[in-house]
Amino acid sequence: MGMTMNKPRYQGKRYRLDRPELLAPAGNLEKLKFAVHYGADAVYIGGQKYGLRSGADNFSFEEMREGVEFAARYGAKVFVATNIYAHNEDIDGLEAYLRKLEEVGIAAIIAADPAIVETAQRVAPGLEVHLSTQQSVLNWRTVQFWKEEGLPRVVLARETSLEEIAEIKSHVDIEIEAFIHGAMCSSFSGRCVLSNHFTDRDSNRGGCCQSCRWKYDLYVDGDTIAEGEEQMFTMGSKDLCMIRHIPELIEVGVDSFKIEGRMKSLHYVATVVNAYRQAIDAYFADPDGYELRPEWLEEVHKAANRPLNTGFFFDTPGTEDHIYEPEEKAAPYDFAGVVLEYDEQTGLAVVQQRNHFKPGQEIEFFGPGGTFFKQTVDELRDREGNRLDAARHPLQEIVLRVAEPVRPMDMMRKRIR
Repeated sequence: MGMTMNKPRYQGKRYRLDRPELLAPAGNLEKLKFAVHYGADAVYIGGQKYGLRSGADNFSFEEMREGVEFAARYGAKVFVATNIYAHNEDIDGLEAYLRKLEEVGIAAIIAADPAIVETAQRVAPGLEVHLSTQQSVLNWRTVQFWKEEGLPRVVLARETSLEEIAEIKSHVDIEIEAFIHGAMCSSFSGRCVLSNHFTDRDSNRGGCCQSCRWKYDLYVDGDTIAEGEEQMFTMGSKDLCMIRHIPELIEVGVDSFKIEGRMKSLHYVATVVNAYRQAIDAYFADPDGYELRPEWLEEVHKAANRPLNTGFFFDTPGTEDHIYEPEEKAAPYDFAGVVLEYDEQTGLAVVQQRNHFKPGQEIEFFGPGGTFFKQTVDELRDREGNRLDAARHPLQEIVLRVAEPVRPMDMMRKRIR
């Protein structure tokens, strides 16, 4: 696939979206539906081949089709990660796989390997091809190269700054996607082989064991310098969060705001998407009068697994941006249930249990668009009317009185400290 100096093969694309796309992760079909319901414009998923999250549930073609049909009802799209670096044995079956993705209605693939890029363009022209962050694109000339190879969108390296994005957009009329929330790589993103070395699981073929999140002792001349310490040495980086900087992201020209986390929980996906959706919509409703609302930041922190920072957008991260001390769980809340039904006459809701809760506990209900209220759990009953001392069984359907109206797919969380 050689570089050409002719006009792009891809025609008709809006190279600057009218407003940024909010792109959410979906590790399974349920997460896809909740991400879309809570405000994602698009979701990215993994199939059962060629993706970088072999530990996620991943999607069969039948699940993909159902996900595409659900997303279409909200005007949303579904992308599939095919972002491995392929070995020879990975090539067999690639053409058929890509044709099937096109047939079930997938809007785009996210690819890094030129062999996968070229194959998709040749055998499945209905699929857009977005260049994966695995290619570590940091400069406008590389973006120009991929535009000239026919790609409508480039996902930049996580190490790209806002200043560099501005320069890229000034030179190349192409869609730019950037990670704005989620885990960061403690190595140069996508280039770590610790997992390969320690566990024989290939980071670039979907097997990363996240070695950087392990706990380590540090030894000098055979003696540990952390002897007696409860917490061992770690390489873990803080998580990215740009909820405070929506105007800067929009004004610099980022077209797609990407949330990391196909391995993250349903509660994480819904909470984070909900907060960013509200912030983006508030900006476009009144750009000049836009202000960060503290509840958006509070919501993001309720889903956080680690301390948060702004990654590489404003400066190169230093020692303060890594986790070296004993790590306390950032979010004092756990996902507790999903609303299935609500009866306006009785004020009773049916909640599907997702985590243990009991009478007397403080809980919060939240839904798309900022729906939110707190209450204390009162009496609990099962579907048959039997009184319960706790909701202790996974997926049990629990009847409880709620303080305010709720809707199906609203979520319930509990405070854990």
